[in-house]
Amino acid sequence: MSNVVVLGSGIVGLYTTYCLVTEAGVPPASITVIGKHLPGDQSINYTSPWAGGNFSCITPNDPETLSWDKYTYTHLQELQKKLGGAACGLDKRPSTEIWDENPNDKKIAALSQYIEDFRIIPAAELPAGAKFGVSLTTWNFNCPFFLANFKTYLEKLGVTFVRKELTYVSQAYLPGTHTVFNCTGLGAFSLDGVKDSKVYPTRGQVVVVKAPHVQENCVRWGPTYATYIIPRPHSNGELVLGGFLQKGNWTGDTFELETADIIRRTTALLPKILDKPLDVIRVVAGLRPSRQGGPRIEVEHVEDHLLVHNYGAGGYGYQAGFGMAHKAVALYSKARRDVAKL
Repeated sequence: MSNVVVLGSGIVGLYTTYCLVTEAGVPPASITVIGKHLPGDQSINYTSPWAGGNFSCITPNDPETLSWDKYTYTHLQELQKKLGGAACGLDKRPSTEIWDENPNDKKIAALSQYIEDFRIIPAAELPAGAKFGVSLTTWNFNCPFFLANFKTYLEKLGVTFVRKELTYVSQAYLPGTHTVFNCTGLGAFSLDGVKDSKVYPTRGQVVVVKAPHVQENCVRWGPTYATYIIPRPHSNGELVLGGFLQKGNWTGDTFELETADIIRRTTALLPKILDKPLDVIRVVAGLRPSRQGGPRIEVEHVEDHLLVHNYGAGGYGYQAGFGMAHKAVALYSKARRDVAKL
């Protein structure tokens, strides 16, 4: 019997499942995760495997999102240990982030309080055109590999995974189910019973190359672009080069012109990439599940059931999603207590 169903098996759905077990004390055997796609699958409609996958300064500057960032960064060590250490596809790497415009002061102050080795780069050390920069130690994900290992860990605890496409959110209520967590990402745009018109894709394209000699992150944020270099841990030397932030673009196609632009920008930012001949493994596109106004994390009472929404993370599901799941599960626990008092 599944008392709790998590709808969606991307990174936010997996974080949420983990928090249900570790924070709300829900027995794993009473949780079912339902997804049209599951870890190991590849589809333009399944975003999480395509992410660059690191903790960076991509998130908004509001206090709540900053708190999600902090929660995720400071709790990933515990998760990594439970999944078997760095070999699970999650590990720390050095990182440099550079801005063409000055970032938000409150964000920098917040990040500096807990991120390891956080240092503001002196202006004299910045490249031409840059106004601000930091160096730090960040978390890197080998996204497809990490998702698969995360799923395996949850299954070993007793969580059930079911591959199924739903057209209406009410179809997620199985016999005995009292709560459904809606972690459908872009799917929330078209899922009957939700159909959130505020949801939209932010398309990205990345070039994955073989470059084991590069084990550092490097990111440059501009007013109209984002250039990033992200090594994948435990990947036999894969390096993700990106990218684009194309709002409202639904295509999963990739384009040679964009590939060339990515390679030009990333090798200019970190020339050591070309210390060895460029070996392109694949070129892929992904659709970040963005939402106007930011993520939706709230509880609905649907007849005698609970529907907990947790979606809209955009490009920061890996780095803020743990904190988002923590909030969603806390709201669930409170709602269950309130129901019990009636």
